[in-house]
Amino acid sequence: MLPLLPTWGTSAMASEWPTLTVDQIKARSNRAIAIGPFGSRMKADVYVSRGIPVIRGNNISETRAWRGEFVFVSAATADELRSCNVFAGDLVFPHRGAIGEVGIVPDDGVERYMLSTSLMKLTCCRDIVDPLFLFYFFRSPIGRHELLQHASTVGTPGIGQPLASLRSIKIPVPPLAEQRAIANILATLDDKIELNRRMSETLEAMARALFKSWFADFDPVRAKAEGREPGLPRPIADLFPARLVDSEIGEIPEGWGVTPLPMAIEVNPTRSLRKGAVAPYLDMARMPRRGHSPDELVDRPAGSGMRFINGDTLVARITPCLENGKTAYVDFLQEGQVGWGSTEYIVLHPIEPLPDEFAYCLARSEGFREFAIQSMTGSSGRQRVPTESLSHYLLAVPPKEIAKHFGSIVRPLFRRASAAACESQTIAALRDKLLPKLISGELRTIPPQGQAYCGASI
Repeated sequence: MLPLLPTWGTSAMASEWPTLTVDQIKARSNRAIAIGPFGSRMKADVYVSRGIPVIRGNNISETRAWRGEFVFVSAATADELRSCNVFAGDLVFPHRGAIGEVGIVPDDGVERYMLSTSLMKLTCCRDIVDPLFLFYFFRSPIGRHELLQHASTVGTPGIGQPLASLRSIKIPVPPLAEQRAIANILATLDDKIELNRRMSETLEAMARALFKSWFADFDPVRAKAEGREPGLPRPIADLFPARLVDSEIGEIPEGWGVTPLPMAIEVNPTRSLRKGAVAPYLDMARMPRRGHSPDELVDRPAGSGMRFINGDTLVARITPCLENGKTAYVDFLQEGQVGWGSTEYIVLHPIEPLPDEFAYCLARSEGFREFAIQSMTGSSGRQRVPTESLSHYLLAVPPKEIAKHFGSIVRPLFRRASAAACESQTIAALRDKLLPKLISGELRTIPPQGQAYCGASI
């Protein structure tokens, strides 16, 4: 259920809201504003396998949720660097690299987190400011401008005097009740986006798990060979043989063939798109690391770059994008559309009877990724996978009926995941439209004195 929004118009502005600096709204503690430890105190050798999670810039996402993996330090290290500890409700900001981003520490049962060397933190006084309202202020164009205006763009982006700059930022501060109402609206939208993301990842994980079971581990064949039930409906189970045989890539199901990848999956197939024609463009920055759908496409006159259509799989072939898992399954174009993107994509499209989703599941598989990474050539920092190297990747190809059944099972999973991703894009657009209006007071959640409230569900 999405929140109620006010409908009395946008004429009432928040000119009556006081403007305070961050220094005035920080908590009454000498650790309320702090910067991450010097690099010499946070070298890789202080990391441990388990302990206190360290927040880095790549953990900050487009919602309140964390992204990516954490590294850890020991409790002793965290105690030694106590000013760099952060707790639920604290805000964290990169002062180097991704300037303008902001994260908020969740109340997730983790006792404390640690700042990395590239972050700074703010603990606010909750008698004056609600932390979630403050988070959304810094997510708004106004707040991002305040963070960016002190940044240098020479070399790696950074803030010369990060703590002094943070303290000086001015914030319009509505009454706490209105802050909480604003934060609740925006957080509800973020929560729905995050729920959709998790659902999409679960659906995709189901498809990839089935791919691994049938086409990498050959579980149904092993089960039948050992006299066990394969755990599949009888018509599907009967399609799998009852024994494995030796091949040039190890044991494979009896009756299956082994072929170089380009004989089963087209590599960089020709797609017709005239240079200069305006078409959907997917740049490398928007390529998903997890999940198959990009967050955003833009229309752009076509230049040099790889062309793709629905049903294609895109794999980043250059370091570090390949290692980071940048891969997409194209199901986000209109019927008949041709999209385009980086020259550093490899485009894969299965040849019948393999279903379209087969190539994406393969591209996400551990074996294919290891092969691609080991095939990279070129100078340090600019290594890439040569297209011709894929001719050396040998694939166990299933019979037609097994391939068809795989497609019929996973296709609905991808459709549901795509529907959730599309809904999230719509909600994110609504959130981003509301955000500056709510933060500036152009759109009010609590009526100004003398005006009646009228809510409308969206």
